[in-house]
Amino acid sequence: MNLEPKLTIAVDGYSSCGKSTLAKTLAKELGYLFVDSGAMYRAVTLYFLEHKISISSLQTDSNKELLNTYLDKITINFEKNTDTNSYEVCLNGRNVEKEIRQMDVSLNVSTVSTLKEVRQKLVAIQQELGKNKGVVMDGRDIGTVVFPDAELKIFMTADIDERARRRFKELTDKNIATTLEEVKENLRQRDYDDTHRNESPLLQAKDAIVLDNTILSQKESLEFVLELFVERRV
Repeated sequence: MNLEPKLTIAVDGYSSCGKSTLAKTLAKELGYLFVDSGAMYRAVTLYFLEHKISISSLQTDSNKELLNTYLDKITINFEKNTDTNSYEVCLNGRNVEKEIRQMDVSLNVSTVSTLKEVRQKLVAIQQELGKNKGVVMDGRDIGTVVFPDAELKIFMTADIDERARRRFKELTDKNIATTLEEVKENLRQRDYDDTHRNESPLLQAKDAIVLDNTILSQKESLEFVLELFVERRV
């Protein structure tokens, strides 16, 4: 497969619909950089939780200067895991790939992602990571805000019951204690928060291709996107 010139590929969609899995596999297939933007917001959330910073208080205008002070102390980057050949998120030099998947982070990340200052900082990092193209990035606003000129945009969705089942299995496989109903309710709330926030809400870009993978396997989803990739290169 001819991979030159390199493209920018944006994968947006709802929580736990397979965005990261698809984007990560696609990046490996193409030899592209994979960036999990959601992991970046989770890393910021983890920082606030670990430092016992009241997330709700950061939403008030009077605390915007304080919020920027906290953000100035945060650095986020990705390091390659040589065992899995994938990129994992680091917070201030510490690999936090596992910690950011805990339920307390999941319960607070939507609130953190509504903060304008947080989004501005992370979007700037994301755009820097993708400035040379050859990147697959997944998130909520990649095709609409981060890379509105991306050559290939995918918008992913899936039935919420299936999404909850997948997320529940992922958590229990990592020995993270939760219930299926708790996971489903968390997804409902995150869907609402993501689509109703004032700052960069989850929207389907006009030129995005919808991929509903409720009944598709990971292989079928990958093949679908690879066909689109080839089409974009003609």
